[in-house]
Amino acid sequence: MKRRTALPELLAPAGDMKCLYAAVAAGADAVYLGGVRFGARAYAKNFGNDELESAIVYAHSFGVRVYVTLNTLIYDKELDEAIEYAKALHGMGVDALIVADVGICAAIRREVPDLALHASTQMGVHNTAGADFAAALGCERVVLARECSRDDIEAITEEASAETEVFLHGALCVCHSGQCLFSSLVGGRSGNRGECAQPCRLPYGNGYPLSLKDLSLSNHIKELVASGVASLKIEGRMKSADYVYQVTSIYRKLLDELRPANGEENRRLAEVFSRGGFTDGYFNGKLGAGMTGIRSQADKDSSRAVSVEDIPTLSLPVGMSAEFKRSMPSSLTLTARIAARCGGEEFAIEATAKNADPEEAITYSLSKDSLTDRLAKLGGTGFSLDKECVNIDLDEGINLAPGAINALRRDAVSALKSKLKLSMNRLIGAPEHRTDKDLPSFTAATGGKRRIKKSLLILKPDMLEEIKGDIERVAPDIVFVPLFSLREIGDFDNCEIGVYLPPVIMQHEWKRVAEELRSARERGVDVALIGNISHLALAFECGIYPVLDFRMNVSNRKSAELYRSLGARDIVLSPELTLPMARDIGGGVITLGRIPLMLTERCFIKENFGCAKCGSTALKDRTGATFPMMREWEHRNVILNSAHTYMGDKKEELAKNRIAHTHMILSSEGAREAKMLLSSYCKGEGLKAPHRRIGSHKK
Repeated sequence: MKRRTALPELLAPAGDMKCLYAAVAAGADAVYLGGVRFGARAYAKNFGNDELESAIVYAHSFGVRVYVTLNTLIYDKELDEAIEYAKALHGMGVDALIVADVGICAAIRREVPDLALHASTQMGVHNTAGADFAAALGCERVVLARECSRDDIEAITEEASAETEVFLHGALCVCHSGQCLFSSLVGGRSGNRGECAQPCRLPYGNGYPLSLKDLSLSNHIKELVASGVASLKIEGRMKSADYVYQVTSIYRKLLDELRPANGEENRRLAEVFSRGGFTDGYFNGKLGAGMTGIRSQADKDSSRAVSVEDIPTLSLPVGMSAEFKRSMPSSLTLTARIAARCGGEEFAIEATAKNADPEEAITYSLSKDSLTDRLAKLGGTGFSLDKECVNIDLDEGINLAPGAINALRRDAVSALKSKLKLSMNRLIGAPEHRTDKDLPSFTAATGGKRRIKKSLLILKPDMLEEIKGDIERVAPDIVFVPLFSLREIGDFDNCEIGVYLPPVIMQHEWKRVAEELRSARERGVDVALIGNISHLALAFECGIYPVLDFRMNVSNRKSAELYRSLGARDIVLSPELTLPMARDIGGGVITLGRIPLMLTERCFIKENFGCAKCGSTALKDRTGATFPMMREWEHRNVILNSAHTYMGDKKEELAKNRIAHTHMILSSEGAREAKMLLSSYCKGEGLKAPHRRIGSHKK
């Protein structure tokens, strides 16, 4: 969906009030910030409710929209709180919530239907089908994956039902958003819950192969504007007010002048914050080692030397009209004229307060000058008096106590602030954008399909023949193999064959994958393991029953209910859940295998080890732990956990927690190791190699 304004919105981060002031002063059209809960930057300062209300009033005073992040995965015990929090945010006047969890997204749409929703980049939108799925959930905007190229951005923006937002500048995650479990499963701090410990910034081997330079699209302003995207987003809720002010100021100028940055502006951007320079590799489709960078001491020294001593805090000029008449309550009307930063609509807001009747003067009479002086004392309110717009209607020979005049001023200011708490759309009377897309539904077709009790995913099908007997002894109901390897696979006794879709399907890859999936259907395959919201539509189009992989991040019963209502045959739940949490949702858990920790768009194997090492490489961290790497479809890479997850000897515990579906993964293992794992699992024996368990408790 093409944007409805001449220029895209410039969206700036605000980690605290000082950053908010900086963003507004620098020319941001909108700001995004985190409240006290459920934001993907748990360690930012963030905004308490009272401070958030003040932030909304301040931003709206200058026509700036406020988006609040509610973009973590939500657990069952938090569902009610999250919905109540969304209601509270709506009452405060936020312009939109940025959401990642599909269950909470659908619940908010039902409970607060006129609250705008934006699909977070954590939702993993790489193509039009993903954008349309988010639109059908009620999201009027989707934040596209950072890995999308220029061509993909243009195509999705042109075709999707929702408007699009793209990242313009700031830090890059090396892993596809929503797919990183490294910090969680290795370090105990969940990136999907806003607690990322940034393991990608640590050394592996002799360098920092996973640390990416920051993104900068300062040289692509004309292309971005021409693409039709609705919003350009600056990353940085953990950054300083200096960073927000300087970066936003530069991009404001570039957008207004519709030009790329010059050498001096790019130098300033690098001085403010960089990791050895910037990259536009994803946007250009030019991936490689040149995207890698770390924050050197020289970078840090440069940032310290560049600061803004006085970031302005703006005040909103207001007009004033007052009446002080005999036998009538005194009244004061404040009028503010505001222009919406994005779109340019100008509107006026009036707020009136009334107070006590004036009295006959005895020794002192009110004058227009004295009233103007007292009513103009607006310091600390965020307002200032426009002296060209003062009108006072005053009877002669009357007086009013100073306390009453002060109270009148305070009440008028409070009334004006209350109006400014309304969302910008309500302030300017703009119509809501609602989509009419329908969610893909398999419900009518799934009645005869039995539930899966045991499934196995094999990422290296070339060893299948060697371990076929071991697999059949474990007796999975279904064996999933990569879609593009299906042609090499023979039949299995007593189990079904399904296909595993590539976890990421970019817009330009969609047609190819769809053709291969239709071919699989013609060969009799009718089940697919899917890892992205867009894959539901793909499976539906091809007549394939979907089984949801752990990559769908199902972490609460509302998400599970939504997907089941659409016809999902089974669900492998998030591996971040404990067994009791999984029990309460109902679904499958991974009980054997190295869980993928990262999915990267770049081929780190080729860059760091060479193609000859594909299938036999690993990253080694500072503790000596090794993390195997594998090629994914189209030369993406998967980084696997150093330890297997293993529950083969915990079947009683699984049964106690009513886990009806167990899921196994064979990934980087050779045939010998795979045989050992399957044998131990089949016999219910303990595993001698290092391994991790599914927990029974979680904070």
